[in-house]
Amino acid sequence: MSSVPAMPWTARVLTLYPAMFPGPLGQSLAGRALDEGRWSLTVVDIRDYARDKHRTVDDTPFGGGPGMVMRPDVLAAAIDDAVAAGGQQEGAAAQPLLYFSPRGRRLDQALVHEVKAAGGATLVCGRFEGVDERLLQARPVVEVSLGDFVLSGGEIAAYALLDAVVRLLPGVMGAEESGTEESFADGLLEYPQYTRPQEWEGRSVPEVLLSGHHGRIAAWRRDQAEQITAQRRPDLWEQYRRRRPDGKR
Repeated sequence: MSSVPAMPWTARVLTLYPAMFPGPLGQSLAGRALDEGRWSLTVVDIRDYARDKHRTVDDTPFGGGPGMVMRPDVLAAAIDDAVAAGGQQEGAAAQPLLYFSPRGRRLDQALVHEVKAAGGATLVCGRFEGVDERLLQARPVVEVSLGDFVLSGGEIAAYALLDAVVRLLPGVMGAEESGTEESFADGLLEYPQYTRPQEWEGRSVPEVLLSGHHGRIAAWRRDQAEQITAQRRPDLWEQYRRRRPDGKR
């Protein structure tokens, strides 16, 4: 296992429900890595930046409509403090400020790698009907979407992004090659996996996997990954065909 980094990857999460963290991130690979100092987590309660005794963080939308909208002044104060407290190495690129929103950039493996490479990120978990648009214009916010559906808040999306990033950090996964032989690593879905017993309910492990011939196994796995991607994710398959190394379409 690799040594613990002097500057661990750092997450700063802004939320109205700080008790939700670390939540699932305190278990399994992410939890062990957090305990080992391979990444760090700071949770900020947005309500601490409210300006009245009731700790108000939202208000009714101008122009009418259902629900409430998070105030830009309160949220901006929380963001500014979190970013300033995070600190960065001199000369390093700015760490991203991410806000989870259905209208944002789709969270995919490419974005996960970008966030990992930045050395850390500030994650804003919205609630209600969203945040005041002026906040998104006044700060370098990148909107990120977990998918084409609506959640009650950004916390679950934050779990997903953080788990995806943390598992790629050095020393987190037991086998370093695990991150390079899985879905989306090269634009394809992952090939089928098999383990013991060799025979189960009348189904056998494909003979090629028992051959010990690494070249044949690699070719079979590539072929399976291509077939599965073409059948299940035509969008990914089309992208892969346009950039595949052999130039075949």
